[in-house]
Amino acid sequence: MKTITAPLAFAGLLAAGAAHAQDKVTYQLDWLPGGDKAPIYVCITEGFCADAGLDVSIEPGRGSSEAITKIATGTSDIGSAGIGALMAAKATEGVPVTAVMNIFNMGPHAFYTTADTGITSITDVAGKTIATSPFTSSNVFLPLVLGDNGMSEDDITLTKADPGALGPMLMTGQADAIIAWLTDVSRYTGQAEEAGKEIVILPWADAGLELYSASLVANDTFLAERPDVAKRFIAAFTQSLEFAHENPEAAAAAVASVVPELSAEDVMGSWLDASKLAFNEVTEEYGLGAFDADRLAATWDRVAASQGLDPEALDPESVVDRSFMGE
Repeated sequence: MKTITAPLAFAGLLAAGAAHAQDKVTYQLDWLPGGDKAPIYVCITEGFCADAGLDVSIEPGRGSSEAITKIATGTSDIGSAGIGALMAAKATEGVPVTAVMNIFNMGPHAFYTTADTGITSITDVAGKTIATSPFTSSNVFLPLVLGDNGMSEDDITLTKADPGALGPMLMTGQADAIIAWLTDVSRYTGQAEEAGKEIVILPWADAGLELYSASLVANDTFLAERPDVAKRFIAAFTQSLEFAHENPEAAAAAVASVVPELSAEDVMGSWLDASKLAFNEVTEEYGLGAFDADRLAATWDRVAASQGLDPEALDPESVVDRSFMGE
């Protein structure tokens, strides 16, 4: 069993980084700031980035596709994005972006429902009204998870609504279930408690949709021209990810200190939910941040199937470079 701690080599990189001038790095989020983004804020506020000789600025995003575009054009150097979106962009556009570390080794997609609906398994959503956001990447995988369970989209009534409306729709019975991410367990659990209901969560990973999701992805020119900076950043990010896992209150405070419109309490709930996607049995088997070849290939198979792409259009190994993690 592999350790989930950062390789010892990273400690040397961090120490060496302190002697460097502060190298500027622009980090690209794949969405707005929140608890699931805690590690990068920890890296800045706890000094892990500075100790590595890095001056890191953060850019917000509006989805993985936008994040990949900004990184591909050099607007940002490195950041978070769904590896499925990167695979699709590589296959169709050949974007100069490479995944250098996994952040979430499980997909975040799930159905949320309440106990009073009688929905206790994914097959129970047949004949039900399901609400989803029009922008979530979960919609791409919905036909697959339904197909894996003997259904199609014709077997449900799918309605699209603003993300902020999904919880109220579920709690008031306007939807029998909603599609949301596992990073929002605390939020929807709280809404259910306020409505006097019990939340039921059906992760799609438990129904056969096993894949990598959020990853660190970087501009190819950045990796080629500043490989030492990239290695020091990944080392610092890894240290920050572990710190956040071990110190969720401090991680939440780090985000709230930079993004004051977010409360530390809400951030911590979101981070505790998200951290389960980074620290789990897959992590114990393969190591923190690692890309297992078989799981990577399975991820591409699912991405290709979900988007109607030729499976032969991409070698999934061409999407990743493990060397920056010291593997």
